[in-house]
Amino acid sequence: MSSSSPRSPQIPVVVLAGFLGSGKTTLLNHLLRHRAGNRIGVIVNDFGAIEIDAMTVAGQVGSTVSLGGGCLCCAVDASELDTYLETLTRPSVRLDVIVIEASGLAEPQELVRMILAGDNPRIVYGGLIEVVDAAEFEETRKRHPEIGRHLAVADLVVLNKTDRAGDEECARVRQAVAETGSTAAIVPATYGRIDPELLFDPALRPDGEEKARQLTFEDLYLEERAAEGGDGHGGHLHTAYESVDFDSDVPMDPRRLMRFLDSRPEGLYRVKGYVDFGAGDPGNAYGVHAVGRFLRFTPRPWTRGEPKRTQLVLIGSGIDVPALRKELATCRVAEEPAVTGETAGETQQDAAYERAMWGVLRYVQQPGDDDA
Repeated sequence: MSSSSPRSPQIPVVVLAGFLGSGKTTLLNHLLRHRAGNRIGVIVNDFGAIEIDAMTVAGQVGSTVSLGGGCLCCAVDASELDTYLETLTRPSVRLDVIVIEASGLAEPQELVRMILAGDNPRIVYGGLIEVVDAAEFEETRKRHPEIGRHLAVADLVVLNKTDRAGDEECARVRQAVAETGSTAAIVPATYGRIDPELLFDPALRPDGEEKARQLTFEDLYLEERAAEGGDGHGGHLHTAYESVDFDSDVPMDPRRLMRFLDSRPEGLYRVKGYVDFGAGDPGNAYGVHAVGRFLRFTPRPWTRGEPKRTQLVLIGSGIDVPALRKELATCRVAEEPAVTGETAGETQQDAAYERAMWGVLRYVQQPGDDDA
């Protein structure tokens, strides 16, 4: 099997949706305050004056405001989305994640379709987050019956304002999600406070890279909290989600792993890490990125001296952690073929491994102009 050249890290693009009053902007402000060192690009798909706390984006489509620390906010018409994604993903901008805050009356699946249909090699789909006001869900459903369609395509549902809703109201939302056939993870929240790790990883930067930099939105918020006598952390984030770590020095069987990934259990939101497929492709490690229903593999050559192993992290809500670990363990190959002289049997074995890899290769992005 031919080796693929390593790709530049892709920037996840997260779509943040929800009807007016659900708490989208509150959640976005929370992410900016707890950005884990990431440089965030915010695209606001709306018209008119848009408040991001003290930061105001003027009511002109195409305006841009800096949020500090490399974070940017743009107000755009959906028709200009590709243009702004092209601008924000230039290497010189150095963003780590892009969040699109959809209009309260937007069709979020259209934004998702535009992202998936685009040919920008620097981005990867980061999930559709639907924010729901748990306390006003029934009233929202009366005014906007299309909420069922939105919930059906969401990858993660944030059940917001649970402090104002009782158990019955929260149960009705969960039932409504289940009735759409969705298997999306559902996380409860108050004031839009969710752990950013649900959406993106903490940034890893070389020491001293940003010794001299402007104060960020996050810095100002933490200083304000400290001045008020708080701990500067805004409280512990209780988001009722679990994570599963899986590490194996035994290669994974491509057919078994694809069966697992194709039937991901309800509530499993993200899968990330690297996979060793052993004889399936001995020259490459396969980066895996899954969010909701979206799945992509990115092969890269093993580096000299790098131990060949599989390392995965799975994140979700209401998932059975021991069961997932057990399922992943059964995805390992039973026994690697011995390496000896070429025989007819070994040729057949190689062909079998290559056929098994077809299911994986369906989810590898086709080579494009990565340097464009």
